[in-house]
Amino acid sequence: MEHAPKRNKQFLTSILDSYKVILNSKDMSTTKVYYYDAIKCCFTTETIHNTAIVCPHCKMTMIPTFIFMDYDENGRQSVFCRCTNPSCNHTFIAEYESNYFLRVEPNYRLDKMKFSNIIESVSISFCEIYNQAYAAHQMNLTQICGVGYRKALEFLIKDYIISKESTKEEAIKSKPLGKCIQEDVSEAKVKKVAERAVWLGNDETHYVRKWKEKDVDDLVSLIFLTVHWIESEIETEKLLESMSVRK
Repeated sequence: MEHAPKRNKQFLTSILDSYKVILNSKDMSTTKVYYYDAIKCCFTTETIHNTAIVCPHCKMTMIPTFIFMDYDENGRQSVFCRCTNPSCNHTFIAEYESNYFLRVEPNYRLDKMKFSNIIESVSISFCEIYNQAYAAHQMNLTQICGVGYRKALEFLIKDYIISKESTKEEAIKSKPLGKCIQEDVSEAKVKKVAERAVWLGNDETHYVRKWKEKDVDDLVSLIFLTVHWIESEIETEKLLESMSVRK
């Protein structure tokens, strides 16, 4: 135990010396990162590509400070990084393969989609369900997030119809979504994009895909188009009501 401080000092000195070499390097496309070589029982460096990364905390695109790395059982490199945004400086782990960046390891500070007051007033349930599906999407759970997006779409459309015709509430609740769109949505653009969103949403819940050239990102795009046209219709109605008579 009496030699531990000396060993720690030697290790820190070697770390600092290596960073001096890295900082003085003229090749900025790559950088050296320390890791522990278990076979040689010593610390050494590995060269990885200096890739711009989106910080999972502040969402700024930057080249992080690479602090340390390790290899997993598949030979991939897990690199401990620090965000270089001065107002952030949070740490995170990035995954590399053959010294090239793959992805940032999932973290618990997931993005949330903020919807307008109009959409929240139409269907707060849609906003909640969508964000749960979006959380799964960010964690690369692409086999289940589409099911959540499909459910969110159903709540949006049915709550939208009910907000316009409250007398239909009980009938709309039990009616198939496709029929609701065909028979109870009058706005042409909402009807067209919502119908196609249902087509892709159904693919996410069924064994056989009908739209093989489309994926969950196309479903998300159609949901946002549906949201856009619902917002536009409601905003237009409010504006026309406030200016019903020419002055």
